[in-house]
Amino acid sequence: MLTAYEIIRKKRDGGSLSPGEIELVVREYTSGKIPEYQISSFFMSVFFRGMSDEETLSLTQSMMQTGIVVDLSDIPGCKADKHSTGGVGDKISLMLGPLAAACGARVPMISGRGLGHTGGTVDKLESIHGFRTRLSIEEYKRILREVGIVMSAQSDDLVPADRKMYALRDVTATVESIPLITASIMSKKLAEGIDSLVLDVKVGNGAFMKSLDEARELANKMVRVGRSYGKKVTAYLTDMNQPLGREIGNWNEVVESVKVLRGESDAGDLVHLSTVLTAEMISLCSGEALSTAEAMVRKAIESGAGYEKFLDMVRAQNGDVAAIKNPSQYRSAKVSLDVKSNESGFVTSMDTFKIGMASVKLGAGRLKLHDKIDPTAGISLLKKIGDNVSAGEEIAIIHASDRDRAADAAKDILSSYNLGTDRPSAPQLVRERIAS
Repeated sequence: MLTAYEIIRKKRDGGSLSPGEIELVVREYTSGKIPEYQISSFFMSVFFRGMSDEETLSLTQSMMQTGIVVDLSDIPGCKADKHSTGGVGDKISLMLGPLAAACGARVPMISGRGLGHTGGTVDKLESIHGFRTRLSIEEYKRILREVGIVMSAQSDDLVPADRKMYALRDVTATVESIPLITASIMSKKLAEGIDSLVLDVKVGNGAFMKSLDEARELANKMVRVGRSYGKKVTAYLTDMNQPLGREIGNWNEVVESVKVLRGESDAGDLVHLSTVLTAEMISLCSGEALSTAEAMVRKAIESGAGYEKFLDMVRAQNGDVAAIKNPSQYRSAKVSLDVKSNESGFVTSMDTFKIGMASVKLGAGRLKLHDKIDPTAGISLLKKIGDNVSAGEEIAIIHASDRDRAADAAKDILSSYNLGTDRPSAPQLVRERIAS
């Protein structure tokens, strides 16, 4: 067996690592036997040299084996989940989970917090007063059995290797490595105890994957890893060249999601993508045609079944449903500032990354792991790509805790919009479907 030093050198020089060599690096780093400077060098070697499918599968398995693997075999029904690679205004899980559960799937969803310009599902859920995301495995299974859906944060004993490795990758500029992203995502999802998985791989200026080729490579790698474990996996490549929906910021995104579940939303992109991805989950579980599954999702919205399932989940996880039913009961941001356009024209493009970072600076996200979140902070987008704007017209509203933050964010938002004389075509929201 090679030492950590020899394994790093082997990968640095373009060699392929054996399952035993990868397992040694993961196990010994997780247990503290390999120092951070060595594992950082290992990450950088993988970043530049890549990994084969076999190596990526071994890395996924080694990471997963550092913690527990949840057994849901005693809970009847198909256990299905969805994962997004992260975007701005991406609140799809808040709608998709309840809708899929209302249509008969069991949805065990372990989600993450926001970091950098992307928001996190856990932060959105925790903006609901009292909502508990830290659950024991027993609670996790009980809620799944009784409600049909549970949304929790990653527990300390679920893939502990990933928490250590991701935190270090984040500060060593090695996040954007396709093998490392694949192993990070799939080790957690496979440890949940699921039968099927829908992957939403974002592509565009607000995504980690900027090009379609990069997104396709990542999606295919994750699908192959999932398939090797006998799971049903489908990936969608979806656009992130503008934020999803109209709201950015934790509580505001919850409210917008509830409007979709109630059938009251005019955010066509949110409704469309929620329907497409939820239908895929149902199809994977039931074998129904996608068209039939989409009709089931639309019915779950029209009947209010998805909304009721969301309320059931909030109650089961100790959340206060009063503000869900009547959002005016929730405290408002201290400052509300209109952002007005300096020129006229059609919105031709948006700098989604800059908009996401503006929301982070307002307090809606975090730059460091332990930064405090302001659930009321965020941005309401009044104009998106293809919309006509007149000089002096409002294009966004900023929600903040103080005027200085709001004023700084307003400058970023204003510079994020590009206007032209010709109306552009609407962005293609769903770019590709990659099926197992």
